[in-house]
Amino acid sequence: MEFDREIEIFIRDYVKDLNEGTAAIFAGAGLSIPAGFVNWQELMSEIAYDLGLDVEQESDLVSLAQFHVNENRTRSKVSRKILEEFVEETEETENHRILARLPISSIWTTNYDELIEKAFLAEGKVSDVKHNVKQLLNNRPKRDVVIFKMHGDVSCPHDAIITKEQYEQYHQTHEPFINALTGELTTKTFLFLGFSFTDPNLDYVLSRLNFRFSGNKKQHYCISKRPKLGDADNPDQATYDYSCRKQVLIINDLKRYGIKTLLINEYGEIAEILCEIESRFKKRTIFISGSAEVYAPIERLNAVEFIHKLSRALIENNYRIVNGFGWGVGSSVINGALEAIYDKPLRYSDSQLILRPFPQFKSGNKELSDLWDEYRHKMISLSGISIFLFGNKEADGEVVTAGGVIREFEISHSFGNLCIPVASTHYAAKEIFERIIPSVDKYFPGHSRARSYLEKLSDENTSLDSKIQDLVEFIGELTK
Repeated sequence: MEFDREIEIFIRDYVKDLNEGTAAIFAGAGLSIPAGFVNWQELMSEIAYDLGLDVEQESDLVSLAQFHVNENRTRSKVSRKILEEFVEETEETENHRILARLPISSIWTTNYDELIEKAFLAEGKVSDVKHNVKQLLNNRPKRDVVIFKMHGDVSCPHDAIITKEQYEQYHQTHEPFINALTGELTTKTFLFLGFSFTDPNLDYVLSRLNFRFSGNKKQHYCISKRPKLGDADNPDQATYDYSCRKQVLIINDLKRYGIKTLLINEYGEIAEILCEIESRFKKRTIFISGSAEVYAPIERLNAVEFIHKLSRALIENNYRIVNGFGWGVGSSVINGALEAIYDKPLRYSDSQLILRPFPQFKSGNKELSDLWDEYRHKMISLSGISIFLFGNKEADGEVVTAGGVIREFEISHSFGNLCIPVASTHYAAKEIFERIIPSVDKYFPGHSRARSYLEKLSDENTSLDSKIQDLVEFIGELTK
């Protein structure tokens, strides 16, 4: 999919931040509303009615909550409303699911609901949730992401930040949250999703960062929908013109804080942007599939050296490698990757090599074949490009095509991976090549040179070293 220039630049830069571990998310109410939760105005409608006010005529909703507490000398009903509206079982949205699949180490939110935690749990990731100051003192072991809920959590509605007095005292009662957010805003690139930038706490932090760092602010991004003539918010030309003018003023004001606004026409485009970010990030992770009882027609020593050099070259070009330790192939993949990493440990990282050896015994009620298929799905889901080498095994005294490698091709294609068979290594790799080549555009949409590269990799008369260069060049084009 094609994006406008500013969104394209953002996607490229944010993928770099993901690769470097410096990407973060700030989620506002707009992220949860599509899942069925209420917005602030809907949350406060009954509170306004109790006060004899019309929520449609009120813009300062924080003060509404404070008025209700003042009049009743208790916040029990306000707390009950939070519990009623946000405790229900609701499915997370596609945006939640994409975020959970990305390697984001910290998420900040003003939402009370638990959709973000549920999305990460569904991906098998460990969340360390912080919704009060005491929780900042302890870290959950083996955590994958820290979720900072700076306004509290539905599980503790009486402590949720909602009244004006709480906002006024936040810099004292929750100073550690402000300090933590300040630190992250200076070291990470934030993408603000579903946020209106009317929250006084965030305004407090951003204004002080602006004062402290002035011309050296970190670049952050937010996504905002353009006003649309004829929708519920802009029923006529006058309202539409007013909305457009106000949006321009807000966009220019956010620049003071280093926040660049990316404009979209429909909210559905957010999922498309996140999908593209995920796709491009995954393309930096390459799954190497292969097994070899024999290496014919290639000499064994040459074949092993080829796999070794290929793995090393991928690490040296800053790709990550996923491998299941396939027979006759896995050892060479590992040795080549580790050689590159240990030669220059300050440049390359152990995290670039992801090993997933297959289980050797059945577990519980699952047969080994079922476990392997499940394992293959999990392993391949980490990548965006799959390379296929050799693919043979011994069965009843004969060397035959390895069905497992063919299965890994089928799973890779189902996930949308770009599949690259080195057909000159024969067996499964050649069979996969023969499946792809009649319909190259289907397997490599938008990549006009794919056929040429695949045919080079199938040529048995060119050297293995030249094939390594061809593979690196081909992958480089696929990841542009």
